[in-house]
Amino acid sequence: MIRQWRNHPKVRQASHTTHEIDEREHARWWSGVEADPARLVLIYELDGIPCGVVTFEHDRTAAAALWGFYFDLEGLWQRGDMPRARAGLGPAALGHAFDALDLAVVRAEVLANNAGSLRLHREYGFVETGRRLREADAGAYEVVQVECVAAGFRSDPARPVRRVSDQ
Repeated sequence: MIRQWRNHPKVRQASHTTHEIDEREHARWWSGVEADPARLVLIYELDGIPCGVVTFEHDRTAAAALWGFYFDLEGLWQRGDMPRARAGLGPAALGHAFDALDLAVVRAEVLANNAGSLRLHREYGFVETGRRLREADAGAYEVVQVECVAAGFRSDPARPVRRVSDQ
């Protein structure tokens, strides 16, 4: 499920690595997640149906994490639930980060040409903190650094995210 969603062409296009992920690469990634307590993968659910993935790379000494997310685009489009999922994932995941993980700040690096993700991050309460060039499989590209702080963030106690126990 996670790999299938991540390999959707529109998700790959908006990601830092754009190639299609095969089973071996996915298994290596998952082994790394399981071995590293600083890495967390959550599944976002809407009406009890899994429809998104949220990742956190947690720096416990700084009470901060780098996050990323993507959706089950096909499933959400078929059900007509994309607007609800976009509106709900951020508050649910950030509520988990600030409440359950006790983080003070969540950061992200968004592709500078991804206007939709930048807009969504602003809606979730993120502010731009900088820009930089980043290298990946598609070469160098500009990312916008954003962050959301816990102070003043209001979470929904009905957080539809759960920790992934297997891939």
